[in-house]
Amino acid sequence: MHGVKVVTGAAAAVLLLAFSRPTSALADTIEAALVRAYQTNPQLNAQRALVRATDEGVPQALSGYRPKVAITASAGYQYTDTHSILASTPTDLVRNNVHGANPPRAAGLTVTQNLYNGNVTANKTRAAESSVSGAREGLRLLEETVLLSAATIYMDYLRDSAIVEVQKSNVRVLEQTLKQTRDRFNVGEVTRTDVAQSEAQLAAGKTQELTAESNLVTTRANFRRIIGNEPKNLAPGSPVDRYLPATLPQAVELSLIENPAVTAAMYGVDVNFLQVKINEGALLPQLNLQASVQQAYEQTQVTPSAFGASAIAQLTVPIYQGGAEYSLIRQSKESLAQQRLTLDTTRDQTRSNTVTAWGQLVAGKAQVSSAQSQVTASEIALNGVREEAKAGQRTTLDVLNAQQALVNARVALVTAQHDRVVASYSVLNSIGRLSPQVLNLQTTTYDPSVHYQQVRDSWFGVRTPDGR
Repeated sequence: MHGVKVVTGAAAAVLLLAFSRPTSALADTIEAALVRAYQTNPQLNAQRALVRATDEGVPQALSGYRPKVAITASAGYQYTDTHSILASTPTDLVRNNVHGANPPRAAGLTVTQNLYNGNVTANKTRAAESSVSGAREGLRLLEETVLLSAATIYMDYLRDSAIVEVQKSNVRVLEQTLKQTRDRFNVGEVTRTDVAQSEAQLAAGKTQELTAESNLVTTRANFRRIIGNEPKNLAPGSPVDRYLPATLPQAVELSLIENPAVTAAMYGVDVNFLQVKINEGALLPQLNLQASVQQAYEQTQVTPSAFGASAIAQLTVPIYQGGAEYSLIRQSKESLAQQRLTLDTTRDQTRSNTVTAWGQLVAGKAQVSSAQSQVTASEIALNGVREEAKAGQRTTLDVLNAQQALVNARVALVTAQHDRVVASYSVLNSIGRLSPQVLNLQTTTYDPSVHYQQVRDSWFGVRTPDGR
């Protein structure tokens, strides 16, 4: 029995120190894992591409301020055969007969500039800018989601690998217990029932070990999917309480201001409001200025060349266009009302998420302390039961039950430590501050404004800023 106690105590020490020992220089850290997820996660990179595509809505809207230029050219072949009377006198008729072929050719340039269109261009530009801001908040929301997923899967792997070690250690202890029980049975100290109980407990321990290993395989696959590499030599994770507000009311207040889901919904209200103004612009007059020049050759048999130039202002006042414009205005107003209600729903959901995450964090702190006490008490109880079993005051079943209680306590401690760290990241996520900047991650942060400034005032060109 003394050999069993030494193995069990050593296993417990290793597992408990896994969350407190200094980080090895060669160990992978949770911060490094977050950096890889931030840089390489394909879902996040796809969202960045979506934001860049949204940026193009601004130069498209600004194009309404710019002139439209078109060159026209024509060339062909025509045959003419005309007979006409130019004048008539009492004695004779003056006739003009024209027949033959000629190649008419013409080239022209037309420039059209809108001077007023009911502020549609201005409102489209503002709506496009609000869409860009909303897309950036959507990107920030996904960044936080990916970082939270990365932190969670990192801690999941630490938890599951630690549970595997707990179960393996348990199996080793149960194997020794079974061996010792059989030895005692052979000398008549215990009964066949004691041997069967040890065998049953060992079988159950092996099942728990296989289940833990299966869970670890799944977690490893998810680790690779989210973070981008296989987990190897992971250092302990630590909570991020230092970045959190001091109280729950402060956390709720921050979440309603900084959470990207809330700010994205606010920009959605702006876009829908401006869409109402855009649709109302269809009821207002439009004023365009058009200038054109044209040079033509051999348009007829008797006109070898002709040149023309014009500048025309055109005012269009809509009176009735079938009623579709009124329907669009009513429709956009309903969409605006819907978006405002969506904003209220998002705020309520954000508040609820923050309160829930905060409660999990508080509970996680208490659970870690409780689980540590449980492990200590279970170790003392197991050692006591073993000593009492030597004196014949306890049965083999009592020893097995005490051993299982210690295993359960260690699993509970590992799980509580996992939940404690994940809960701190969840709170940071709910208040909108789970970002590389706040976490001081050693990585270059993606700045969506760089691409926006590159394309905002672009008048022409089909290449993207990265050369595609």
